[in-house]
Amino acid sequence: MKSGFLKSDWFLGLVVVIVMLALSGSDLMQGLERKAYDVGVTASTRTPSERIAVIAIDDASIANIGRWPWPRDVMAKMIDLLAAAPAKVIGNTVLFSEPQVDPGYRYIVKALDLAQSGPGAAGNAQMIALLKEAEQQLNTDRKLAESEKKAGNVVLPMVFTLGEPRGRPDKPPPDYVQRNAVGVADGDVPPLPTSAVLVPVDEIGRNAAALGHVNKVADVDGAIRAEPLALQYFDQFYPSLSMMIAAKSLNLGPADIKLHLGDSVSLGRLRIATDPALEMYPFFYKERDGHPAFQIDSFYDVLSGKIPASKYRDKIVLIGATAAGIGAASVTPVSAAMPPVVVLAHAVSSILQEHFFVVPTWGRLAEIAALVLVAAYLIVLLPRLKAAHAAALTAGLLFVLLATQFGLLTLRATWLQLMLPATILLVGHLALISKRFIVTERAKLRSDESSAESNRLLGLALQGQGRLDEAWDKFRQVPLADAVLDNLYNLALDFERKRQFNKAEAVFRHMHGFNPKFRDLATRLSRAQKLSETVMLGGSGGHPGGTLALDAGEKPMLGRYQVEKELGKGAMGVVYLGRDPKIGRVVAIKTLALSQEFEADELAEVKERFFREAETAGRLSHPNIVTIYDAGEEHDLCYIAMELLKGEDLAPFTKP
Repeated sequence: MKSGFLKSDWFLGLVVVIVMLALSGSDLMQGLERKAYDVGVTASTRTPSERIAVIAIDDASIANIGRWPWPRDVMAKMIDLLAAAPAKVIGNTVLFSEPQVDPGYRYIVKALDLAQSGPGAAGNAQMIALLKEAEQQLNTDRKLAESEKKAGNVVLPMVFTLGEPRGRPDKPPPDYVQRNAVGVADGDVPPLPTSAVLVPVDEIGRNAAALGHVNKVADVDGAIRAEPLALQYFDQFYPSLSMMIAAKSLNLGPADIKLHLGDSVSLGRLRIATDPALEMYPFFYKERDGHPAFQIDSFYDVLSGKIPASKYRDKIVLIGATAAGIGAASVTPVSAAMPPVVVLAHAVSSILQEHFFVVPTWGRLAEIAALVLVAAYLIVLLPRLKAAHAAALTAGLLFVLLATQFGLLTLRATWLQLMLPATILLVGHLALISKRFIVTERAKLRSDESSAESNRLLGLALQGQGRLDEAWDKFRQVPLADAVLDNLYNLALDFERKRQFNKAEAVFRHMHGFNPKFRDLATRLSRAQKLSETVMLGGSGGHPGGTLALDAGEKPMLGRYQVEKELGKGAMGVVYLGRDPKIGRVVAIKTLALSQEFEADELAEVKERFFREAETAGRLSHPNIVTIYDAGEEHDLCYIAMELLKGEDLAPFTKP
């Protein structure tokens, strides 16, 4: 009872469901769900914002300007060019977290202080002026800060350390950082917590129009698919760089950004749906006609005037590194190595054009309903279906699940995670089919074994009755094994005794294919082959009655009689000494090759007459008449088994 319960189909379906649910949180299942998401993203078609342009710090720029990091007055010149265009927003992904001090700058500052405070300062006016000019030129942080202040539209990054804080910070963030904090409209599910922050140096950060974080959270497979629109730093909330750039392009500020905790983020009248951690799933745009989704120009080409700055009029310009070795490229649904500045471009375009994917609030209920449906199908319905119906219904249900997931992704930008129920459905169906196949194969194997044994026993019975051809047919249906070889060997010997050497050869060859080293099989096969080619069945042209091959090893049989030796030859045939192995009677066997003496049209009549005469002679019983025991036919030989009498040749008596 218990064994039958464990072997039932519905119990197997239940086990599959439980095991797959236990694995649902594993990296394997999560990775599978993400890969399905990537397929949906790449299958979707959206047009990126034409307002966004990227100026890349690429290999060509480093080769022409010099090794990285560059003096910050180089970045200041770029900002001046873009501000003159004018660009709508300048988003710079370079983090200026430490002051850049040229080694010679310190000596210039010391010399200037000495010239201004030492004796004869009034007479050093020209020297002081020269030192001030040198100090101005070498203070690249001040140049960059002045360019930012003049442009008024530069947005800079900051980086948080993700993780729950264990205490309070040593000091609050600088005021130029805190002015970028955003408020909460409603909700009680906090975004991702942080414990520390790295911000631009005071002079540069203070003159930026806004600051935003550039933190990314990789998925289980290391790919970037989500953009945290806000992070929590103790009691404050800070938006992402993409959010601040989008806000600045709409002439909005931190006050216009409101967090709906656990649900979405509002930017003015724009509401961006997120997951509970306030992570947005941006759209990653594909290449168009072999060109990048966003226009990417070399930093050096713009700085040198090869590309006019007027090209960026009213554009959102993003500056960042694409050169090898500067920054860490990210894996995204459309690229195996996407530079951070390009990832930022995708995020900004997704926000402004509302090209983000939504995880619906009802999604969890729908996913649970799909799981319940699949579980009920595997446990209740599938075990009752025939194989063809089960395959059709499983394929249909699988198609519905996949079509629903990919249809919602591509048409409605809605992410409903249905790969888990789809995987459970597929694994459950394969498990049940495999179980049925194994059970069927076992039953078939048992049936084959039973059938093989039946054929073997029937073959032995037919062989015992002398019906060798029928026995051979049965033995051929038995799978070859060591035990069967003994039966086949004895059958081949019986064929030899019957002088059917061609059939003996067939049996030996059948055995040879399985075990060529069985007993003296090789010798037997060679001998049977030669005899089948040289020995006539019943006789040869040398004598009308033919001569049996008595030196072949195994003594031949005529009917039920074993031929011992040749006694003599007559006008029509040959007489042999034979023995009935069942009762041990010794007989004389006279053979007649009627088929060699008569034509085919006469043969039937001659045989009939021969056996009628044998029957008549067999009825006679007299001391002076030889007793007839038996008569029969073996291939083309007819024979009469008679009483064996010892006497003398009649010739000496008849000659006188």
